[in-house]
Amino acid sequence: MPAEAPSRPPQKIAILTEPLKEKICALFPRYPSKRAVTLPALHMVHEHLRCVPIQAMAEIAELLEISPAEVHDTMSFYGFFPQAPIGDVRVWVCRSISCMLRGGDELLEHACKRLSIHPGETTPDGKITVEFAECLGICDHAPAALADDGRVYGPLDEAGVDAMLDELKKGRKDEAPHI
Repeated sequence: MPAEAPSRPPQKIAILTEPLKEKICALFPRYPSKRAVTLPALHMVHEHLRCVPIQAMAEIAELLEISPAEVHDTMSFYGFFPQAPIGDVRVWVCRSISCMLRGGDELLEHACKRLSIHPGETTPDGKITVEFAECLGICDHAPAALADDGRVYGPLDEAGVDAMLDELKKGRKDEAPHI
């Protein structure tokens, strides 16, 4: 009877591509320490994957020679980095005091009802993720919303939310139009 080969632990497949790792490492000379690259690295990974999974946090930590917990601390502080993939376009509806007093909560509810999702969810076609924001810093547009490609919407009413959603369904502002 032949001896069985010893089993190997399963190998994890790297999430960060070599070009992405090189882009992150290229930032090192611009910052006082590798740790200071944590936030830019999270943005790069998020831009590339549309999320920052746990494995990516570990890989960032390895590149920056810090612990995965330190990467997670930065990631959770800002709240812009979901661990699961989000829609092609992510939009935040503001619920700060200025927006709340002008109907921001009702407009968030209207947007979610129109898309048949709840706040924090993505439409079944993967096009739009709707979330609330505590403050977008654009109170002069209250009630306002901000898409993650930089588009600002406001002051909004239900018709404005409908128009915003129609525009967002077409895709990101920075994408070339599909012909």
